[in-house]
Amino acid sequence: MRTFFTSVWGKLVVGAVIVGVAAMLPLLAIDIPGILPGPTYTPGTLTVLAYAMLIAALALSYHLIFGVAGLLSFGHAMFFAAGAYGLGIILKLLAPSGMPAEAVFLVAIVLTLVIALVLGNLVGALALRVSGISFAMVTLAVAQAMNVMIRRNVGGLTGGEEGVRLPVDVVPDVLVGVVNTRNLYWLALAILVLVYLACVWIERSRLGHVVAAARENELRVTVLGLRPYFVRLFLFAGAAVLAAVAGIGFMLLQSSATPRISTSDFTLTLLVIVVLGGVGYRWGAIVGGIVYTLLDQRLAALASADWIQGLPDVLRIPLSEPLFILGMLFVLVVMFAPGGIVGLAHRVTQRRGSKRDVAEPKALQDMEA
Repeated sequence: MRTFFTSVWGKLVVGAVIVGVAAMLPLLAIDIPGILPGPTYTPGTLTVLAYAMLIAALALSYHLIFGVAGLLSFGHAMFFAAGAYGLGIILKLLAPSGMPAEAVFLVAIVLTLVIALVLGNLVGALALRVSGISFAMVTLAVAQAMNVMIRRNVGGLTGGEEGVRLPVDVVPDVLVGVVNTRNLYWLALAILVLVYLACVWIERSRLGHVVAAARENELRVTVLGLRPYFVRLFLFAGAAVLAAVAGIGFMLLQSSATPRISTSDFTLTLLVIVVLGGVGYRWGAIVGGIVYTLLDQRLAALASADWIQGLPDVLRIPLSEPLFILGMLFVLVVMFAPGGIVGLAHRVTQRRGSKRDVAEPKALQDMEA
């Protein structure tokens, strides 16, 4: 039985079951007090779950850069913002063109992804000229510059601190309004599945093996006649496009975007999510994204609970701050479960000598073969 679940077909079956159960949630009345704000069929709960899945998709795209390529980026949120802001701005510009609403919507999505691809290549071409902390600083500088442009409302397009609103008149009716929250939930689930499959394809491709090998020993890969710079650039640009896809879903779900999603702090949140779930595990990014988002949403309600307000100040003040609780959880995971939530579960359930979800230094042997 264990051999079946660790095989390719077993993983496909398990994945299909998980996706099927997730797709059925809007049709069920599952209520988990303290975790979900209400039954799973209610718009409020579906919005929270959809947002959690979009953050998980964004964390998966960051996993490609940090977990697979071993590159610490402080600017990945800029691509998420490019997807959200790009869709809103392009829809607003194309709305008066006289084109059918459906055509405007599709053209806006395509142009947004093209912009994300170009931006990813430009930033990657610059940042990948250096490595280590220098790479992190370049991505941070570019992200800060983009955030300043958004806040300053350059060209009168970004809306400044108020952000950009979604022009709902050129968006399909099935994706607009509280009554269609169920459809937005299914869209978020489809985006998560799409990003996951893209990550699987990239990691298992020859390009993924080269990137993983270069992470372990770049000199050895170069000696083999390969050029790590170009494969890293391809992966960086691919991760940017996947992040933009999640950003498009975010704009459709929230109907607006603010400068907060373009800050380096938001990228640090992605780093925390990936570490919390487990660095190097695709499922770690998903689990980390969903757990972090649900905790972030529910800890605010917990902080105002009567039993916490009745505690002495030495306990009440820190427990009233959701960020304090999340920070302590992150510290505990780093100290006692360095492989994250999925890494801990993997060590407990996997038999000795089993393979990890992500190829490790064996990529070097694969390259030579």
